[in-house]
Amino acid sequence: MATNYSFSDIHFTNVTPQIEKLAEKCVRNGAIDPSLYGKYEVKRGLRDINGKGVLAGLTEISEIVSYIVEDNEMIPCEGKLYYRGYSINDIVAGFGRDQRYGFEETAYLLLFGELPTKTELEEFTSLLAENRRLPTTFVRDIMMKSPSFDIMNSMARGVLTLFSYDSAPNDTSIPNVLKQSLELIALMPLIAVYGYQAKNYYIDGESLIIHQPSPEYSTAQNILHLLRADSKFTELEAKVLDIALVLHAEHGGGNNSSFTTHVVTSSGTDTYSAIAAALGSLKGPKHGGANVKVTEMFDDLKANVKDWADEEEVGAYLRKLLKKEAFDRQGLIYGMGHAVYSISDPRANIFRSFTDRLAVEKGKEKELELYHMVERLAPQIIGQERHIYKGVAANVDFYSGFVYNMLELPNELYTPLFAIARIAGWSAHRIEELANAGKIIRPAYKSVAKHRQYQPLCER
Repeated sequence: MATNYSFSDIHFTNVTPQIEKLAEKCVRNGAIDPSLYGKYEVKRGLRDINGKGVLAGLTEISEIVSYIVEDNEMIPCEGKLYYRGYSINDIVAGFGRDQRYGFEETAYLLLFGELPTKTELEEFTSLLAENRRLPTTFVRDIMMKSPSFDIMNSMARGVLTLFSYDSAPNDTSIPNVLKQSLELIALMPLIAVYGYQAKNYYIDGESLIIHQPSPEYSTAQNILHLLRADSKFTELEAKVLDIALVLHAEHGGGNNSSFTTHVVTSSGTDTYSAIAAALGSLKGPKHGGANVKVTEMFDDLKANVKDWADEEEVGAYLRKLLKKEAFDRQGLIYGMGHAVYSISDPRANIFRSFTDRLAVEKGKEKELELYHMVERLAPQIIGQERHIYKGVAANVDFYSGFVYNMLELPNELYTPLFAIARIAGWSAHRIEELANAGKIIRPAYKSVAKHRQYQPLCER
């Protein structure tokens, strides 16, 4: 049977020869002929060849527009993103004009389906501030006693442990789930940053820094306050981080982690289990971990390209990436392309202007020009080197890694920051699934294994 999985390119660590031999048997007997997917019209990844997702549900929480239909033909268009029917561009412009932080307003909109009044926003922000306290000794007993080098796993463990501190953890009524959701939205920054500080102290041997959150600060301000030893940050730093949270807060019900939330919620399980499952999904490098890859790729580019302003030299490096001759040899230019968008990712377009402003404040104009060059050259080179079915453009991860780097945030927190934002969207999707009392989500898988006669042990 044909398979894309090969043991020859893998370096095993902490695996015995016995396990390695058994694993080879798993792959040998588990490989499915790729042609069967076409024969049975299976949409791998639940997407067709053009990237259009298989319709699996309905939602009012957000909408992604990447094409228009004319005369029954799909025509790619500039990407658009709507939260509860409001354009993400208008949302960002709205709180930007007022010089306000926007994540709290965005979370309110996603949860309740309407923009808050001034009083409602103030009350909601105060509610989050009141809930921004972990249980007594939680940091010491849970986070400090079992630190992990991977903060996403620390977050999942922390979220699951909160189940034990809840007086009604299995109550899936909407009021109780909303209460749990608000607590998680408030606590996620603390769980992430404290998890990092524990890792920084116990694993890396650095100083232990545990700040209490400030009730006067926004979510973005609190993240920088909790993370930095001196708790200092500029207004622009906090505003750019806030924009990052807004842009990552939600992205349709079909993305892997939000769909995971729907699937797990549909089984009737508790909030903590559902969110821990979503965290496990987001951790994957094909989903939330992509921004780290972008930063690492650029570090490798800067180390191997002598003249960052030379388009030919940069272009040659990009071709090496696609030919699996550079960086991680996976044949990818990270941060370019998206499962849904083809012409443009609206989040990347919004982020770009804020990235430019922060780069000036940080004196990173040279690196910024390099990012702009790669963004310009990569689609052309990918089009020349690969047979693609839709356009390729920079996605939000292309710039978010650079922003986090300029904010001097540790790589270990890049994906956790995504989770801190996306908990708002996950919570909205969980409540939507519960409110509509749907069936348990159970798609079909066709077995292509041949039926065989059982053989007694003595005859094998």
